[in-house]
Amino acid sequence: MFFGTFVKGRYHLSREIMVRGKKIRVGISVGDPNGIGPEITLKLLQKKRLLNFFTPVAFSSMKLLSYYKNLLSIDVELRGVHSLEKVASHKLNVINVQHDDFTIKPGEACAEAGQYTRLSLESATRALRDNHVDVLVTAPLNKDLIHSKDFPFVGHTDYLQSTLSGEALMLMIHHELKVALLTHHIPLKEVSKQINISRIIQKIKTLQHSLHRDFGIAKPKIAVLGLNPHASDNGLLGDEEEQKISPAIEKLFGEGILVFGPYPADSFFGSGKYKNFDAILAMYHDQGLIPFKTLTFGEGVNFTAGLSYVRTSPDHGVAYDIAGKGIANANSLEEAIFSAVKIFENRKAYDELESRALSLSSKRSHLKNNKEETRR
Repeated sequence: MFFGTFVKGRYHLSREIMVRGKKIRVGISVGDPNGIGPEITLKLLQKKRLLNFFTPVAFSSMKLLSYYKNLLSIDVELRGVHSLEKVASHKLNVINVQHDDFTIKPGEACAEAGQYTRLSLESATRALRDNHVDVLVTAPLNKDLIHSKDFPFVGHTDYLQSTLSGEALMLMIHHELKVALLTHHIPLKEVSKQINISRIIQKIKTLQHSLHRDFGIAKPKIAVLGLNPHASDNGLLGDEEEQKISPAIEKLFGEGILVFGPYPADSFFGSGKYKNFDAILAMYHDQGLIPFKTLTFGEGVNFTAGLSYVRTSPDHGVAYDIAGKGIANANSLEEAIFSAVKIFENRKAYDELESRALSLSSKRSHLKNNKEETRR
């Protein structure tokens, strides 16, 4: 049984979500403290009705969130806690991750902000890995500021891949469109080098399993985009489609996975062809994200599929240009939180059904073996 539905771009949960005995704990890393992450967190969680569905735990500091609360006159109750065992329901719980000597400068990019971002993310991820929170929602960060010799990752996805078990797949989700990326945060000139048959097969299998387990789609249909213009025009404009993409698609289709393509990327979205599929695999970042954000901006969510834990994020960046001005929109963060909650519950329901099926199969096998032994 799967819980919740998307309605007109907004996410609604059934009260059945309370069946697990306690509300889901949502860990929130606040992202760049000089960006809009703290603002949208506070704006969203001033909606007290939302706290009926989950318990938020922000990995930040009382100083930072109090600053934005007062600056922007946001009516939200903050509760500083020193231990995750002290988290309270119907409150925005705040776990302090840094000393209060950080100078807050809305809209400014600085090295101290990058360090703050990293500490928030690492603290929230540890809590997720240790099962102190159930899901992780990450507010936007500045990739340039967070990258260092101590943090050699380009962004959230690469870090989570190295920290949590599983094979990470960047999957942008919306109730009308899901776009996965074969490659993500790499230079365009490196894309072709990273495309190979085994990688395509692995990513499509990860996507297919996520659609089944995380979204309750029994037999998902997946479209694959070509790399080159017009999907190479039968080899005129490149050979990646013929040598790498098509062979992978044919192999997977032969295994019973409903995967089709490669399709020319330039007309795939504008023609509405994407509506015929449950998800699309794009070859590189902008090929997938430009159409996704054009069609869904403000309601889309970045989900890291393939990991053993659930992580989502809003579909926008730090937005320094509007930070501290009180005009940031929290819609995508709301979608990210409720998508994480839904996926968590879907996984729980799916895994319970799988466990029962395996148990039943084991019992049948045991009875069959007993009967055979009796006949002997």
